[in-house]
Amino acid sequence: MSEETNFIQTTSFMHVRELEPAVAFFRDLLGFKAYIHVHDYAYLEREGCGIRIWAHPAQEGERVGNRSFRYYFDVRDVDALYAELKPKLDLLPKGDVHGPADKHYGQRELLILAPDGDLVCFGQAIFKMPNT
Repeated sequence: MSEETNFIQTTSFMHVRELEPAVAFFRDLLGFKAYIHVHDYAYLEREGCGIRIWAHPAQEGERVGNRSFRYYFDVRDVDALYAELKPKLDLLPKGDVHGPADKHYGQRELLILAPDGDLVCFGQAIFKMPNT
């Protein structure tokens, strides 16, 4: 076996009823690039961070988005990202964007309501983690 580690990354998986609005959200609004885009599935990535999107009919008892933190992307400079995205974010309905704002748990975060009803969060650490 190789000396390389086996794990590569963790990738969020969004479940939606309609694929195209979700793909457009990540591609056109947030600047992700679609690497796979078929009739019911897409994989998009930006700077090594990916998201998988699967469109399927509602399942009985399935939870619908309720503005939960579901998709978290750690970034180095959340304010620079906000400045880049701001012209497009300004077109979203009032209440769909929060931040960037400092949080008591040591992150500066930008929250954007996603097509599935949950939140996409871009967060930047604003404190140094102790060496472990």
